[in-house]
Amino acid sequence: MAFVDESTAALYREAWDAWSKQIEHVHRVFLGDEKLKPEQLKGLLNRESRAKEKYEAARLKLEGAIMKVVDEQ
Repeated sequence: MAFVDESTAALYREAWDAWSKQIEHVHRVFLGDEKLKPEQLKGLLNRESRAKEKYEAARLKLEGAIMKVVDEQ
């Protein structure tokens, strides 16, 4: 049984995938051997931050939908 509608689930999946991609790049730079110029690093961190904000919004929407279903039971 799905707790949420498909559009909410798709929004969450897309946001998770986008943030995961950005955080993996951050890890390659900070924990690996990838080198970036300062302006590239700033851009990377800004992209990661925006992706995380979108993920957090999608996660809250998902959790709200789940709680609504749980409360109705």
